[in-house]
Amino acid sequence: METIKVSHLDAEALDKIKAELEKQRDQILKDLDDLSRQDSHEADNRTSKFPEYGDKPDENAQEISDYSSTVAAEKILEHDLEDINKALDRIDENAYDGICKYCGNPINPRRLMARPTATSCVDCKTELQKNE
Repeated sequence: METIKVSHLDAEALDKIKAELEKQRDQILKDLDDLSRQDSHEADNRTSKFPEYGDKPDENAQEISDYSSTVAAEKILEHDLEDINKALDRIDENAYDGICKYCGNPINPRRLMARPTATSCVDCKTELQKNE
């Protein structure tokens, strides 16, 4: 028997959240394009751009430092993109219910508007961060 989730969010709130998620997704995709180049050998057909400043040792060190920063930024953006895509999928599947996955209480709609990928309420998130 299929369980139907009842959302405490109205259609207007869901539309706003979806629009914000799509806006964030588009910006992340643009940022990823700025940080990477096409590479058919990679699973996602892109790889980090490696800066070319010159052949001197200090230029080489700066290239490596900047490349490392770019790779780290890409990982963060890719993680954020994954969260956004999951939230959009939940909306499309009518499974975006705004319920905390830890305590089962509704997530404050203001939190969802500020962080539409949130899957936990502020209290549970705070508790989780204390225990990390």
